[in-house]
Amino acid sequence: MNEWYSKRFKQQVILTDHAQARMAERGINIQMVVDIIETGEKKFKNERSLWLSKGYPDRDDNLICAAVVLEDAIVIKTVMHKWKLEEIKS
Repeated sequence: MNEWYSKRFKQQVILTDHAQARMAERGINIQMVVDIIETGEKKFKNERSLWLSKGYPDRDDNLICAAVVLEDAIVIKTVMHKWKLEEIKS
């Protein structure tokens, strides 16, 4: 599954090949990514780019984060682990 509909954002979600490759490397499954999109904490970088992150108690590499771009659809550019939320410098 590399495309689905987000109830939270009311848009299609597209998972890039790059994001799928990072998921495989990091042991992150599609159910986890869907959960992050629907329930993860939002941190905007700018009007179109944001990070969605969530911790999972059964993993020792938290936080799991999806870097997304808001376009005609939500495009997941990559999926990260061991992610830390940092303040954005303007």
